Amino acid sequence: MTTRTNTDTAPRAWIGCLACYNNARLVGEWFDAETAYEVTLADVHGGAHRVRPGCEELWVMDHENIPTSGEMSPSEAAEWARVLLAVPEHQREALCAWTASGSYVAEGTGDLPSVPDFEERFCGTWGSFRDYAETLAEEIGLIPKDAPEELARYFNWDAWTRDLEHDYTVVRADAISVYVFRDL
Repeated sequence: MTTRTNTDTAPRAWIGCLACYNNARLVGEWFDAETAYEVTLADVHGGAHRVRPGCEELWVMDHENIPTSGEMSPSEAAEWARVLLAVPEHQREALCAWTASGSYVAEGTGDLPSVPDFEERFCGTWGSFRDYAETLAEEIGLIPKDAPEELARYFNWDAWTRDLEHDYTVVRADAISVYVFRDL
């Protein structure tokens, strides 16, 4: 058995035989979620000759790097992988955080996040929302560079940042940064 170090964001699924599971036997393997719908009973049993009578259905009983909890069908795992692999690897954790926040936009009939909406709403990873707000203020010219110092000195950054945050979803990325998403 190989030990897997989870340093990447590739979605994976532990696909097992449902009949075996219901009879207190764990029979299954880890697969790339992207191709989960192609997995057969022979794949999880170690060959067609090892498939027992009554084994008819496969089920994803565990998964990695898929932002939902619980079990799912192999085709659902493949759909999640399709969505996750549609964004650059460095943005997958942000997509998972957006989904976990509950403020995401779903597409189709499932709870899958919409990649175009994610791309439109994701504002990046910042040290704090205040850092994002100050950069935004500079980009939109909130206080013009030629404004008198007296004007800039009396601007209430705390109030403006607090009010601006009502239009965003902010999710902790790690101990020192946050993901910022625009709520449209």
